[in-house]
Amino acid sequence: MLRTLIAAAGIVGLAVAGTVTAPGASASPADENQRLRQLINRITTEDGAPGAIAYVEDRRGRRTVIRSGVGDLRTGAPVPVNGHWRIGSITKPFVATVVLQLVGEGEVELDAPVDRYLPGLVDRRITVRHILQHTSGLPDYLKHLAMPDIIQNPLDHHDRRDLLATALKHPPLFEPGKEWSYGNTGYLLAGMLIEKVTGRPYGEEIERRILKPLRLRHTSVPADHSFLPWPHPRGYVRPAPDAAPLDRTRLNPSVAPSSGNMVSTASDVNRFFAALIGGRLLDRAELREMMTTRPTGRPSGTEYGLGLERVPLRCGGHLWGHAGDFIGFSTRSGVGPDGRRATVMANLKPGSTDAQDDDLGEALTTALCE
Repeated sequence: MLRTLIAAAGIVGLAVAGTVTAPGASASPADENQRLRQLINRITTEDGAPGAIAYVEDRRGRRTVIRSGVGDLRTGAPVPVNGHWRIGSITKPFVATVVLQLVGEGEVELDAPVDRYLPGLVDRRITVRHILQHTSGLPDYLKHLAMPDIIQNPLDHHDRRDLLATALKHPPLFEPGKEWSYGNTGYLLAGMLIEKVTGRPYGEEIERRILKPLRLRHTSVPADHSFLPWPHPRGYVRPAPDAAPLDRTRLNPSVAPSSGNMVSTASDVNRFFAALIGGRLLDRAELREMMTTRPTGRPSGTEYGLGLERVPLRCGGHLWGHAGDFIGFSTRSGVGPDGRRATVMANLKPGSTDAQDDDLGEALTTALCE
């Protein structure tokens, strides 16, 4: 969600990294996961995040959890092994999955104009595919909000129509379908489309179609609810390079509804991506559409499908997953070609360094290769 927010210098981390054997997990030999352990430690000791965690599972369900720093600066408590946090733009694959299920049911056409379902809102040339793929050319409303005001007034409600109007005050970035530019406005529309077609809130559709069938009991779509379920790490922001971190754990997530407001845990996110890529949520035709990618121009070689990122792995093959940034938290998650899945998180955003973002990405790819 918050990919374009404040970049700032860091503080020194507060604890060294440790490997935790989660309940039911197998302990790893000391020399396994060495690089991953180094990266998670570096996120807190050099990059400036208070805490970080990597939660890795193989196809047989064996888990490795590596933590560093603290989940709470006031108490010094560690990041909970399977705590709840705001997963930001990892919401987008959930929303895209529901839209593609509606495509499979004949309720939505991918290449139909969004205007068919939401008349009069956007350029009639913009299709459902465009808003899921970030090729609509719509400006990103988040880039035109006063983020310091949001951070200082975290409990304020943000109306979706106002957020959309903020985007539409600005000229298109390009003609629909001609280029790619990551943003949040398209997924704002995707949530509204789900509601128009089904007659139910998009959060209810996510719960009915994904959370309940997969038994993702620790995942929710919180609407205006400002509290995180327990246990959870605290979420921090740094409003200026020389500022102390501010606790923004409690906030109203309506600033990013269907573009990034969900709450989950590492194990639930891992289970979701494994089920999605494994074909448990979409029929073959719709999954093929989701996994049909186009280049993004990022140095990592990342390509983007319909709510899904494809990232090359140095050990061969690709991961399928998504990144998610929200106020207080930064997350990377994905599934590798051998079925291994991993989620990594740091509890600082915005105000993180570029190094933190780079190390989170490398930690994810390392977790899927070691």
